[in-house]
Amino acid sequence: MSAPILEVKGLSVDFQVEGGQAHAVRNISFDLSAGETLAIVGESGSGKSVTALSILQLLPYPAASHPSGSILYRDEELMGADEATLHHARGNNISMIFQEPMTALNPLHVVETQIGEVLSLHKNMNPAQARERILELLLLVGIQEPEKRLKAYPHQLSGGQRQRVMIAMALANEPEILIADEPTTALDVTIQAQILVLLKELQAKLGMAMILITHDLGIVRHMADRVLVMTGGEIVEQAPTHEIFGDPKHDYTKHLLAAEPKGKPASPPDDAVTVMTAENLRVWFPIKAGVFRRTIDYVRAVDDISLEVREGHTVGVVGESGSGKTTLGLALLRLISSQGAIRFQGENIEELSGKVLRPLRRQMQVVFQDPFSSLSPRMSIAQIIEEGLLVHGEGGSYEDRRALIARTLVEVGLEPSAMDRFPHEFSGGQRQRVAIARAMVLQPRFVVLDEPTSALDVSVQAQIVDLLRDLQLRHRLAYLFISHDLKVVRALADEVIVLRDGKVMEQGKAAQIFDDPQTDYTKALMAAAFDLEATEGGAISN
Repeated sequence: MSAPILEVKGLSVDFQVEGGQAHAVRNISFDLSAGETLAIVGESGSGKSVTALSILQLLPYPAASHPSGSILYRDEELMGADEATLHHARGNNISMIFQEPMTALNPLHVVETQIGEVLSLHKNMNPAQARERILELLLLVGIQEPEKRLKAYPHQLSGGQRQRVMIAMALANEPEILIADEPTTALDVTIQAQILVLLKELQAKLGMAMILITHDLGIVRHMADRVLVMTGGEIVEQAPTHEIFGDPKHDYTKHLLAAEPKGKPASPPDDAVTVMTAENLRVWFPIKAGVFRRTIDYVRAVDDISLEVREGHTVGVVGESGSGKTTLGLALLRLISSQGAIRFQGENIEELSGKVLRPLRRQMQVVFQDPFSSLSPRMSIAQIIEEGLLVHGEGGSYEDRRALIARTLVEVGLEPSAMDRFPHEFSGGQRQRVAIARAMVLQPRFVVLDEPTSALDVSVQAQIVDLLRDLQLRHRLAYLFISHDLKVVRALADEVIVLRDGKVMEQGKAAQIFDDPQTDYTKALMAAAFDLEATEGGAISN
């Protein structure tokens, strides 16, 4: 390995909080050599992103401070450097791809303006020069027909396209070091695979060093030369990738490697009662045009889908963003209009009005993707869980409801004392347990789980999967489990529906779908989820 181009020595980061200081990073040291990929792994709150932001001195001061540390880029000190030095380092020498492109990109500016700003600030390019360079960059990151994307706003791009624009911005000035902070977390598995292959190709082509921040160990195994493992703001282990995966030394590293969701779903008996069925279900949204807003076509979000979910049965619904997964779940719950037969416990519900349908809603519940946005920040945990009981007139007196809420919290793995606290006081995994408790307190028969683990660390994902499996066995629940994470689906679902553009590409027993997929699309999904190397040969196109 060549001499380091980046050296971090004794770095500590504190944040000013009510009542004192929070120690986010504690005296860590590491280096990075030219052309090397260093992965920093760990769960939320471990200090990964704070470390990356410290390198570019992007933390919010004075709320954040550095009690100790030195950050040397080619022997030039960045810690406490003046604005001129930092301005040159940021973008020119070291660039960063942020975690969520939808929030990192400015929603008010088109693609050309956002990439052009980088070129104007660092290269003093005029508009004509900038446009030529922007087109080169968009082609470089795999955006087809880039001229058509110049005037597009972020909301008009797919998740993968937004991430490619972020990469183009980061590469605009050909930096020597690229910091990629969870660059694929919000993306579908096939798009993840494309972005990772793209990053490796660009790194080889441009000779960059890369710091990859992630909690996905599958990505690390295929991308990194060395791995740095963090927890509680400290580095507990750093070694070449093959050593980390082949012979981990620290207990926390072993814990991370063992945290992938495991186990198999418990298949229901053959005589299990059917809870929910759909026949030839369609959800079409009209496309209107002209002065009189006539319907000229339809977006076929769900197109002729049939399914059956029984007691103790989990049907997994997989596919990329826009495939119709969530729309299918909302249609079954009668939260959006649809055509086709929907039967809940043998009763036709597709034509029922809101007032007639309300008594059945207690038995049909949903757990959403992001527990932080689905829980009201102004309500206590008790109020959040109690809300459904009050709507349906369940739970008895105030004291009876408190006792029921306490029992439900225990059932989902939380202390009853948590009921008088607020969502912001809990971790992501704890908030998702609260969201599950909110659904379970009503003793439902059918639960739609819409990406309930996608926002969670891998070890917390495994805990939530175990919890959902336990609740299903205990209460004979019927689940519709929506996810793009096929490892989680494999651990929970005994039947799988693969969707693409609203249509069923493949449907059947999970074992058959995972072990012997029949369609090219399903094969591409499996390759992306379970064998990243398979995508490097072109299994999935851009």
